[in-house]
Amino acid sequence: MTESNRQLSPFEQTFEQLPTTLPIFPLPNALLVPGGKLPLNIFETRYLNMINDALRGDRLVGMVQPRPEPKNIKDAATPSVFEIGCAGRIIDYSETQDGRIEIVLNGICRFSITEEVSSIRGYRMVLPDWDPFKNDYLADKEPAKATVEIFINALRSFLDGHDMPADWELFEKLSTNDLVNSLMNVLPIETGERQILLESSSLDTRIRTFTAILAGTVSDSQTRH
Repeated sequence: MTESNRQLSPFEQTFEQLPTTLPIFPLPNALLVPGGKLPLNIFETRYLNMINDALRGDRLVGMVQPRPEPKNIKDAATPSVFEIGCAGRIIDYSETQDGRIEIVLNGICRFSITEEVSSIRGYRMVLPDWDPFKNDYLADKEPAKATVEIFINALRSFLDGHDMPADWELFEKLSTNDLVNSLMNVLPIETGERQILLESSSLDTRIRTFTAILAGTVSDSQTRH
């Protein structure tokens, strides 16, 4: 049985159309994966520049996680970032009266950072390597029902243990992919654990890894990249 490509919107880049340079947005607790959606509230001048430039071009922004660092060596302007991120296409855009831009990114393809290049507009630019993630353009298979049930049980235990309410009626209406993607950004898990989820090779691997994270069975060494 041959694998099929995921269905692209008429506006979405094909793998061959992905750019050779990419602006990156280092933002804690804002994970984007292929097929996922990420709403963002943009207000800093450099990132307003980035969004305006992206809208005039290919509409792509690379989301990356800053690496956790001791406060005494942390550089807010140019934090050290994980090498692997995910490019998102701006699919929704609105301006506010107080000078902010609200956008929604749709996850397109992951990338690894080959090199960082200079930029005159305040935001950071990189040379992305897309080749290791060409399979992001393949349609993801739905995980087995038993795998999803184990994940849901781990999620219930995690939420109960953290005294967190949940809208289970809403959860049941979401596809497995949408449920996993939304929970990655709202649950109190470690930055390194989020990075593991981003780097998972498929939805099935991602949900199994997420189950292990919720159950507390992911080792510290696994979260250090």
